[in-house]
Amino acid sequence: MDFFITLHTIMEEQTLQGLDFSHLALTDLIGYATTLGKNIIIAVVVFIVGKFIIKRLISLMKKIMIKRHVEPSLYTFADSFVSIALNIILLVMIISILGIETSSFVALFASAGMAIGMALSGTLQNFAGGVMVMVLKPYRVGDYIEAAGYAGTVKKILMFNTQLTTIDNQTIIIPNGVLSTGSLKNYSTEPMRRVDLPVEVAYGSNTQQVKDILMQIATADKRIIQDNPKLPITIPMTQMAASSIIFELRVWVKAADYWDVRFTLNENVYNTLNKEGIQIPFQQVDVHLKS
Repeated sequence: MDFFITLHTIMEEQTLQGLDFSHLALTDLIGYATTLGKNIIIAVVVFIVGKFIIKRLISLMKKIMIKRHVEPSLYTFADSFVSIALNIILLVMIISILGIETSSFVALFASAGMAIGMALSGTLQNFAGGVMVMVLKPYRVGDYIEAAGYAGTVKKILMFNTQLTTIDNQTIIIPNGVLSTGSLKNYSTEPMRRVDLPVEVAYGSNTQQVKDILMQIATADKRIIQDNPKLPITIPMTQMAASSIIFELRVWVKAADYWDVRFTLNENVYNTLNKEGIQIPFQQVDVHLKS
């Protein structure tokens, strides 16, 4: 009888211990869930507030740079750089609020740095290229450049690429690494440009008459520089080709007038030579037959 009483007592004690353990486990689970919920709410609030602050800081930075007449190319680059840096800081803060050890996160990031660097070698090269562009300034926002087989006006210089707008309003995006290491033409660095217009006339034409006509066409256009001895109008005969004599009309104009003047000269040369009876030859081959 005493044995059954003892066994019953032991079972009651174990049941009570099990209930206590379950109660403690449930209490811990509720406490963890409550803490996690609070952290998630705080993280969401920090994210929303952080994004607002980042947006305001970037807007304020732009206003200050514009007020101090900083180059547009610099503040577009700074905008991109500061935005990415602040968003990374915000991400680390949110991870810390959620209870993830930032030291572990940093260690993991450091250990993966080499692999990421190898995977993003092209991106890092473009970032370094962007820094070189900002330091050396081979071009600025608003310049008309030609590089990597494309030509257009520089619209933005960002951390990793440069955006061009072509004359037919297309957007071209070129990596900064290509622009910093490859060949590049900048048509906006000099205030004056020379228009070189080849003019072909038939064999037998009076060369002096051709030169006089081309000179009259050039001097009639007021956009062409005519009063600067260092920028003269010249009309050399450059080649005796298979079917024609080739002259080259060389005139100097302001960089902004280059294309308009070139197109106008083309039309005026054609019309005037036709009017004066000077033949503009087609490509031709003379064939002699022997009976």
